[in-house]
Amino acid sequence: MLPNMQETLAQLLEDIRGCRHCADALPCGPRPIVQAHGAAPLRIIGQAPGRKVHETGIPWDDPSGDRLRRWLGLTSEQFYDPRKVAIVPIGFCYPGKASSGDQPPRPECASLWHDRLNAHLRDVRLTLLIGQYAQAHYLGDRRKATLSDTVRAWREYLPLGSLPLPHPSPRNQPWLAKNPWFEEELVPDIQNAIRSLNL
Repeated sequence: MLPNMQETLAQLLEDIRGCRHCADALPCGPRPIVQAHGAAPLRIIGQAPGRKVHETGIPWDDPSGDRLRRWLGLTSEQFYDPRKVAIVPIGFCYPGKASSGDQPPRPECASLWHDRLNAHLRDVRLTLLIGQYAQAHYLGDRRKATLSDTVRAWREYLPLGSLPLPHPSPRNQPWLAKNPWFEEELVPDIQNAIRSLNL
C-alpha cells in the first residue's frame, strides 16, 4: 500500500494499533506493538513481539530486549523515548508458539504498514535489522547466503545506514558462543554508531 502523505503519523499509529487484519490467524488475538515519532534518528526493525510483550504491550520488554539494550549501550529511558527510537517489527502482533520458539511474523504487516510508516520517519539515520525476516525484507538480494554471513558483512551495510544483527534472544546463545567476533568486534561498532546519533 502506498503512503498517503496527508495522513498524519498519529492517525497512522492509531490505525496500526487498531488493526485486526490477521485476527483469525493469531492464537492470542491481535495486539499490534509499535513505537514511532517523526524525529527518531534510530529505527529498530525486529521480528515480532513475543508472548511477554504481547501481554505487557511494551516492545522488547523481555530478556531479548535486555540484551539488545546492552548491545546498543542504551538506557531504558533512551530506548523507550519515541523521539529517539522508532520500533517497527516486521510483524506487529505476537504470531503464536512454534515447536521451537515463536511462529514467523505474519507477512501482511510489512506490506500493509511499513511504507506508510517509514514515510513519516524522515530523520532516521541508522536502521538496525534484527534477524532474518527484517534482513530479508529490507536488504533483499543484498543479503549474503546466511544470516551469519550477512551480520559478518556489517561494514558493507553501515555506510548505507543499516546494521544487520542476530536476534538477541536467549535461544541464540549457541550462535553467540560460536561467533565471538560479534560481541568483540561488532558490538563496540554498534555502540559507536549509536553514540554518533546523540540520543
